Amino acid sequence: MVAPIRAAPPSPEGYYATNNEFLVSGSKGYTEMKMLENEEMFLRIDLPGVPEDGVSVSIDRSKKFVWVNAEAPKVHKHDSSHRKYETLPGITCKCCVISSFTADMSDGVLRLVLSKTNTMPQHLRSKGPHKFPHGSNPSDPSYTGPVLESHPCVLQGSGMAYESKQLQNGSLYLRIDMPGVPIDNFTVSVANGKLKVTGEAPVVSPHDQGPRFYSGEVAALSTPVNIPSRRMKSIAKDGVLRLLIPPI
Repeated sequence: MVAPIRAAPPSPEGYYATNNEFLVSGSKGYTEMKMLENEEMFLRIDLPGVPEDGVSVSIDRSKKFVWVNAEAPKVHKHDSSHRKYETLPGITCKCCVISSFTADMSDGVLRLVLSKTNTMPQHLRSKGPHKFPHGSNPSDPSYTGPVLESHPCVLQGSGMAYESKQLQNGSLYLRIDMPGVPIDNFTVSVANGKLKVTGEAPVVSPHDQGPRFYSGEVAALSTPVNIPSRRMKSIAKDGVLRLLIPPI
């Protein structure tokens, strides 16, 4: 028999990142925001399961925000449902509007660079740099704790990074979100009856804070035996790993 388990908090303080129990190092949170030297704004938004052509971005009428709509389709028949995402990131200063943007979607991560135009008269402009909240500090305590949080941008479907389903034939189906991890950067191994997954999300943009590393135990076998990898069926796609583990 194979049973689902959850990755345990790695420290007394709780999970390294409350948005994903498998993230063990790197930038936390669903989004990362950074002001660039030319006063453009960089955003990283995790949208696990969304393909490259599954996202649309448009500037809001106010020109203060961009609408992001995305859909992650059901890839496996045992997925609980498709997922829909929606979010409205933007700028908070009163002096600027968004004039244009560039967007790149890969491995379940959307990266945006927003260009701004300052509409305030020169003599009234602020002298200091604009500040934006959260995202670039891997030690940010806002994202550490014992309780996991649902993805705030999910409108339909599961907002959690882990899904398990016990099938009637004794098999176990698992979905594990690891946004940013390419299809060839996932590993699956069995040791002492525990099934472990790992994944590394490399730096893709020069504005990324750094690589991210995921690791955790996702299932337990009834006996401490090894399962040949050829017996486990896996699908790695768009920052999501899906596993079908046969009964033992």
